[in-house]
Amino acid sequence: MTLANRRVRLNKPPRAAQPWLVLVSDEARLPDPREAMGRLPPGAGVILRHYGSEKRQPLAKAVAALARQRRLVLLVAGDWRLAAELGADGLHLPEGMARHGLLAGALGWVWRRKRLLLVACHGTMALGRAQDLGAHGALLSPVFPTASHPGAATIGPVRFRLWARRSRVPVIALGGMTRHRLRHLPGAAGMAAIGSLMP
Repeated sequence: MTLANRRVRLNKPPRAAQPWLVLVSDEARLPDPREAMGRLPPGAGVILRHYGSEKRQPLAKAVAALARQRRLVLLVAGDWRLAAELGADGLHLPEGMARHGLLAGALGWVWRRKRLLLVACHGTMALGRAQDLGAHGALLSPVFPTASHPGAATIGPVRFRLWARRSRVPVIALGGMTRHRLRHLPGAAGMAAIGSLMP
């Protein structure tokens, strides 16, 4: 299957609607996202990262059960097999994995099961790659200064609006995001956050 054919197939509507509000788990800042999940409205999304945690498997099962109970959209970061095991709504690819990873199994699962595919992006080349992969959305970051990456260069609202307008993939803003800041980012398909969605 060519990349172009895969893109056409992946761009078919997934079973779950793409959420406009996404909670991103973090091993350091939000080691257990369940309390924060309890504050999310139905239809909001949760990205389970916890890449290196020894407790990832039991936490993932508990998070999946809560997501089903609260009607949240669950995406697993970087591990399509775990996503499949949990019956997750989709997969989130870190930028490095989207650029260099062995993606046939992951993309095959997304396509066959009609799951969401979100890709992390930090610039225009990554947004282009997300489009080439047939992603349903891209998380573009960091828009504003963020506690996750103190001192990191930010995209800022002007460049975000420009890049989001040019993107052929819906763009979700990440990095120092609040609902107030989202109102000043026309063209954003939504926001993802850790800090502003924590209890």
